[in-house]
Amino acid sequence: MTISMISASDSRIFRISPLIRLTLQLLYVALTLPLPFLAEASQAPIPSSGLWIAMGLGAVVLYGALSERVIVDGEQIQVTYPGWIARWLRRGWSLAWEEIQDLKLRTTGQGGLVYYFVTRDRERAYLLPMRVVGFAQLVKIVAAQTGIDTRDIRPLAQPWMYLILLIFTGLLLLVDGWTIWTALQLHTP
Repeated sequence: MTISMISASDSRIFRISPLIRLTLQLLYVALTLPLPFLAEASQAPIPSSGLWIAMGLGAVVLYGALSERVIVDGEQIQVTYPGWIARWLRRGWSLAWEEIQDLKLRTTGQGGLVYYFVTRDRERAYLLPMRVVGFAQLVKIVAAQTGIDTRDIRPLAQPWMYLILLIFTGLLLLVDGWTIWTALQLHTP
């Protein structure tokens, strides 16, 4: 299989980058871990057991959302999620190559650039997955399968951005450790 074309019998799977997954999962932990300890220390009306349950459910949902897979073959591109996520929270999509007319650029609220597949009937638009490992290869496959010029398409965020976020998340986890220790000292009779 070459990068330029994929035959109908071949397929490629692109998953979300492990750096992005790790960073976002650790950020979730860093943002939520102190909450039950602080609830206990401050005698908040919400019980810490309820917070632990909510945090566990949130972690499961985040894990599922970060389990996105992009599957391309000679006939289509599709975005899938595990069955338990697709059923309740996020459905995937699939789009035949011949349905794709163009990739349209849009700016995000934070000033980033994202691209949408626009269908020939112009009734539907699908976000080009940009946080996958092998994004450049995915874009080459899209170009080969659709004939769309993709030379100017770049990922939404570069790996160094997530590395910086990971470093700051590590610092936040250190502060969390101090916060939890302090909360436990306040709560200890």
